[in-house]
Parts: sequence; structure tokens; C-alpha cells
Amino acid sequence: MADTYDYIVTGAGSAGCVLAARLTESGRHRVLLLEAGGKDSNFWIHVPMGYAKTFVDPRVNWQFESEPEQQLNGRTMYQPRGKVLGGTSSINGMIYMRGNAADYDQWRQLGNQGWDYDSVLPYFRKAEDNERGADDYHGSGGPLRVSNQPYEWEIARLLLTACQQAGIPLNPDFNGASQEGCGYYQTTTKDRRRWSTAAAYLRIARHRPNLTIATNAHATRVLFQGSRATGVEFRTQAGPQVAHAAREVIVSGGAYGSPQLLQLSGLGPASHLADLGIEVVRDMAGVGANLQDHFNTFCTYRISRDLSLNALHYSLPHRLAAGARYLFLRSGPMSGNGMYVGALVRSDARLERPDLQFNISAWSTIDRTATGIVSHPFPGISISPVHLAPQGRGSVRLRNADPLAPPEIRFNFLRDDSDMRVMIAGVRIARAIARSQVLQQLVTEETAPGAATETDEEIAQDVRRRGVSNLHPVGTCAMGQGPMAVVDPRLRVHGIAGLRVVDASIMPVIVAGNTNAPTIMIAEKAADMIQQDATTATVS
Repeated sequence: MADTYDYIVTGAGSAGCVLAARLTESGRHRVLLLEAGGKDSNFWIHVPMGYAKTFVDPRVNWQFESEPEQQLNGRTMYQPRGKVLGGTSSINGMIYMRGNAADYDQWRQLGNQGWDYDSVLPYFRKAEDNERGADDYHGSGGPLRVSNQPYEWEIARLLLTACQQAGIPLNPDFNGASQEGCGYYQTTTKDRRRWSTAAAYLRIARHRPNLTIATNAHATRVLFQGSRATGVEFRTQAGPQVAHAAREVIVSGGAYGSPQLLQLSGLGPASHLADLGIEVVRDMAGVGANLQDHFNTFCTYRISRDLSLNALHYSLPHRLAAGARYLFLRSGPMSGNGMYVGALVRSDARLERPDLQFNISAWSTIDRTATGIVSHPFPGISISPVHLAPQGRGSVRLRNADPLAPPEIRFNFLRDDSDMRVMIAGVRIARAIARSQVLQQLVTEETAPGAATETDEEIAQDVRRRGVSNLHPVGTCAMGQGPMAVVDPRLRVHGIAGLRVVDASIMPVIVAGNTNAPTIMIAEKAADMIQQDATTATVS
């Protein structure tokens, strides 16, 4: 392994794989891509329904846990994050959702020039190879395959009809002209296999002589000469190593890993670093601040017909049959993600845009923790309201100075009364969907929260008891200006030369939807900016 590269990218996740591929396309730049996890060779990564396995597999998953949440009865929030090539795009639910156009216009209104919707749309389209073809909103021929659901399942048709009977208009494309409404989700899958950024971007790029991919290589510190980043220390199975960057170090560890690495390197709140004995390179209060995530709960229902996926959990014959169908025919329930239908609605008609997303799933679960996903032992469905515009802001801090220790994660969910009001509205909308004519013929029982939970206070108590993080952490190295901003609109770390952050942590405000597609867009746009800046520097 040569010790000097043009660019070093720390983290081969949703953003890092994109950067490594795009920065090596021209052949002019030498890139080192560091990944703390291993290769994406785990069988279950590539099976769409396999994410129930990778959800708790320490071989491909960091399995973080938050600190106790005061408003959630002191419960911790399990945080699965990808520890493998492709990062969390190798273990997530694969839903392709960009958020609302107004989200990006808001970023621009906060002073981030070039991040309005019209400016980011070309990068969404550049990344995309949509099964539906190209149009004003979608791309064709890009690395990231975006597919329709593999089959028109009977349960999916019933659930979509239920949403419409509850008064939610049909929307054929959540990522098109309008976000509001109900419809079928598209997924980041290709030929009924997961299409992570490792598959989409690295599969071809990994053979380029100017790209070096180091797996099981955990970045532990960014190196500096004065106020310029010059390289990275990282640990491998052979011991500690150092690599140098002639142009830039690009931190792409995600909303948890990026602030953790910056703080370990001396960039962060000075008092926090000093308490841990870390030399302060630059006092930056915003590193690790501004943590945002969507919050959700689950309304679950027992159904009278065996149309759900619960049997994959409680029935060995069902598992064997489904496995055989997938292995030999690439078909059946294992070929999809089980989240067929979604809905984007406003909790209050006076709002300008949706603030609730409903994930309507062909299964129902008792629990979802680090020990596993436990389904009900009978057929069931879930209607899960997700709050898209939470007011709570949390933090990511170092637990200690050990670079291998997990970070200290605090969300501060539901500390604002308005967040709880939206969740209560979400539960009532979920129940309206379940009471639709088509589901009245199918649903036999509300298993959670249950019929006895009726008043606002009773619903609030249930939300505190069962609600969870929706696993969309962002914002901990926020883009912007001012004392709490970490990077500028070109994603360069304020006050430090040769250092950028490129991943979901740079979002100043969380988008209204799943965060994987926006993270890929961020990396596509960043790759262009990095190469533009390199050309400008060469010319000057």
C-alpha cells in the first residue's frame, strides 16, 4: 500500500463509495478508500428480505445504542449502522425516497448556496437508473438502480386501497412533481437483489489502478500540519498505519462516525476534548451537535388471512419454501423488502407540506432491538407513522479517547410538545386507515397500541413506551455559516484546509423522507465540487 494519495476517503458507506468511484473516473487522481468493516460478501446483504438478518449481525453492523432518553421512559434506542462496504446502504430497508423539494430550498435559505432543489435535482438524476425511465425528475443509465416492487402482492393492493378509502390521494411518484399522497415505494434493488452503493459504484471502480480499497481499516485520527489536514491514521489487522493526502482528506463516516473521527482528531467542543485529554486543533462547538432523526411508532393489526410475512419468522415450512423460491427462481417474498406501500400526509391541513410518512408493511412486530426483530406468531400488518419534521436536537460525543469505543448518542426525542402532538395525530390517521372498508374485512384486532388506548394522554404514554428512532440520523457536521456550522456549502471544514465532510452529517435540517438517496446525491454533488476545486487549484 503506497502511503501518499491525492484523496483519502474515510468510510466506504453510502457517500464514500460514490466519492471513490467518481474521483477515480478520470484516472487523474489516486484515491485511498478506508472501510472499518469487511467486504460485502455476506449472503444476506444481497437478499432484499435479508435485512432482517443484517439488522443485528455484528459482522456487518456497528450495533450502536443511544443513551437513555428522558421522554421515552429512560429507554435506549438501538442504532444499526453498516460496518461493511456499502455502509448502511448494505443493511437498510432500500426505500428510495428523496424528501420534499422544499427541504432543499430551505437549505439554500439558510445560506447554503447551490443546495436548493433545482440545483440538487441534476445530481439525483445523475445517480439514478430508474426502472420507469428518464423524465424531468428521474434519470436513466446512472449507477444506482431504482426499481418498482417485484410483484403486485394482494396485501399491497389492499393496503393501498385502504389509504385511498381513508382520504389519502393516490400518488404514483413520491419523488416527482408532488410528494403528498399514497403509493407504492420504489427500492434500490436490481434484478431482485439489493443494489447498495458498493454494488452500484464500487463494482466497476474497484478494478481501477488508481483506487485502493482497504477493508478492516478503521480510521482513528486525521493528521494535521498546522491548520491543514495531511493524512489519516488507521488501524488494520496488521497494526496501526498512516497514509498521506496530497490534496484532501474526505471524512465520510456518517452522522455518528464523522463527528467521532473529527473529535478524536482535535476538532470539536474544546472543553469536551480537553476533558478527555485530546489536543485541540480547532474549537468547533458544532461538531457532534444538531443530531436529528425521524421518530416513529407502530400500529399493528392481526389479520384473518395468511397474507403477511410474519410466517417467515414463526413457520419453518414457510421459510424453506420462500428460500427455495428465491434461490431457484429469484421470486417470492424474499425478493422484496416487505414495505410495499407508503403515504405522505399533513398532520394538520394548515401545513404547507407533509410532516408524516406512513410505512405500511406486510408484517407486524412485537419488538425491534439489538437482539432481533420479533414478529407476532400470527398474520399481521403494521401502519407506522413517522414524524418527518421533529424539533428535537441531540448530540454525538466521545465516550472516551479510545477511537474504537462507540460514540455517546443522545437524541432528545419528544422534548418539544409539538412533536408529541404530531405523533398522536399520526396514530389517529393510522387507525383511520385500519378502519377503512377494505381492511374492516381483514383486520380482526389492533394488537398495538390496542383498543384500550384511546385518549390523547393514553396514546402519548404508549408512544413513550414503544416509539423508536426511525434510523435516519443526520446533521452532526452541519453545513452553513456561523459558530455552529462545521462545513461551508462546498463541504470544506471551516478553518481547516484540505479537509471535507461528505455524508448525511452535513444536512443542516433533516429531509422529509428516507435519507439514503439524499446522501448519495450529496456525494455526487461533492465529487463534482472536489474535482472543480482541484482543477482551479492546478490552474492557479
